[in-house]
Amino acid sequence: MQKLSEYIPPKVWKWDKENNINRFSNINRPLSGATSNKVLPRGIHPIQLYSVGTPNGVKVTIMLEELLESGCGDAEYDAWLINILEGDQFTSGFVDVNPNSKIPALVDFSIENEPQKVFESGSILFYLAEKFDCFLPKKRKERADTMSWLMWQMGSGPFLGGGFGHFYAYAPYKIEYAIDRFSMEVKRQLDVLDKRLEENEFIVGGELTIADFAIYPWYGAMVRGLLYDAKDFLEVESYTHLMRWTKQLSERSAFKRGQIVNRAWDLEKGIKERHSSADFDGKI
Repeated sequence: MQKLSEYIPPKVWKWDKENNINRFSNINRPLSGATSNKVLPRGIHPIQLYSVGTPNGVKVTIMLEELLESGCGDAEYDAWLINILEGDQFTSGFVDVNPNSKIPALVDFSIENEPQKVFESGSILFYLAEKFDCFLPKKRKERADTMSWLMWQMGSGPFLGGGFGHFYAYAPYKIEYAIDRFSMEVKRQLDVLDKRLEENEFIVGGELTIADFAIYPWYGAMVRGLLYDAKDFLEVESYTHLMRWTKQLSERSAFKRGQIVNRAWDLEKGIKERHSSADFDGKI
């Protein structure tokens, strides 16, 4: 174990912005609320999504594309890019939808008198599933299982992203203890999924649900080598059932479309905004 000088926390923590710099330093701050005034754009469809193509954003665009593929024409949507590196999440319009200043956020204008604002990716998936009566089983057992796995992802994701991802890929220097701590947790999570998928085609039996939409953008991306360049480090190919599930979902046309929405950093593969199916022409 590497030796580091001991950090002694001060009596009162203060934000040292100048000495806590990494590529994502601008996306967080210890205060809530808007820092500038800016109205969110609005397109022609009832559903307006404000997001970026990170795993939490991809959860929602995959679901919306699956809804459209299944014949839910009312699920047509506009997806607007929220540039988190430029601080769009701290503008007044976005904060009005999500006081926590995190993507994704959604507004449903089909409710005329009072448009519905929804934030948190898991909450958006649940909202859409209830609205369109799709991808959420009706039977008690399967419905409870779906919600359990949805909440499992919401609770586990911070260990994969904010924990392992931060210390392995983004922290200004490597800390062996932190990387070991979060690697152990992520490996356990991968094993949990692998054992589950050994006995089930999808996360909940043989039916595609919002649990799959929530889990795939994080753990599917991990085993495909798209997160943190940690595929070999975590020996992801050893999780054969998770690999099977990931490959199966990645071949679905709706998943292919949903994964490239608001992918502004790579416009050769992605699209900055989505307003109609024509926006995917030449991309899929």
